[in-house]
Amino acid sequence: MASMARDLLAEHTLDSTLEQITRKAVELVDGCDASGILVLRGDRVSSLAPTAQFVVDSDRLQGRLREGPCFDAARPDRAERLFRIPDFTADPERWTSFVPRCRELGVGSMMGFLLYTREEELGALNMYSHKPGMFTEDSETAGWLLASHAAVAFSTAKTDAQLQDAIATRHLIGEAMGILMGRHQVTEDRAFDLLRTRSQRTNTKLREVARRVCETGVLER
Repeated sequence: MASMARDLLAEHTLDSTLEQITRKAVELVDGCDASGILVLRGDRVSSLAPTAQFVVDSDRLQGRLREGPCFDAARPDRAERLFRIPDFTADPERWTSFVPRCRELGVGSMMGFLLYTREEELGALNMYSHKPGMFTEDSETAGWLLASHAAVAFSTAKTDAQLQDAIATRHLIGEAMGILMGRHQVTEDRAFDLLRTRSQRTNTKLREVARRVCETGVLER
C-alpha cells in the first residue's frame, strides 16, 4: 500500500492515476477480479478506468435503475461510506432491482467505497468478484486503505489537471487577443471585449471562441 501511494502521486495525468488505482485494486485486494470508479455528475453516471467491460455494464445498470451500492456510495447526500453485497445468489434485502440483473453480468459479490477527502467527495471505488462470498473483513480493510490513498491521489491529479487546463486556456485567449490586436489595431482590453462579446452572443465558451480565432485568424460574426 505504501509503495502504491508513492506510485499514485508520481503519475502525470488524471487518467493514468485512475487507471493505476483500479489496477492496484485488482492486484492488492483479495478476491477482487475487476474494479472501476463510478462518478455522478448531476444524474449522469460515468465509468472511469474500468478494468473489465462488466464494470461499465454494472455502472450503467445502476444509473438506469437509480439504485445500487456504487451508485449510493457516490451520492453526496448519503452518510454511508461503504457498501457490500457478499452474495449475489442470495435473495436481496436491498437494491432488489439491481442485484438480479447484475447477477446476469457474472457478478458474484462486490464492494463500493466512497472516495472522499475533507474538501470533496469524488465518486465511488468499486470492486467486483465473479464468485459469491469472496470479500472478507480483511478485503474490506484493504479496500478502505486503498480507497483512502486513492482519494488523495485522485483529488491531487484532478486539481493538477484543472490547473493545466486553466493555463492552456489563458495561453489560448492571450494568443487570440494578440491576433485581434494586430488585425484590428485595438488595445488589449478591446481585444478581450471582442472575444467576450462573441462568447456571450453565441453562448459559446470563451476558450472555444479564442480557439477559432487562432485557427482562422478572424473573429467570426
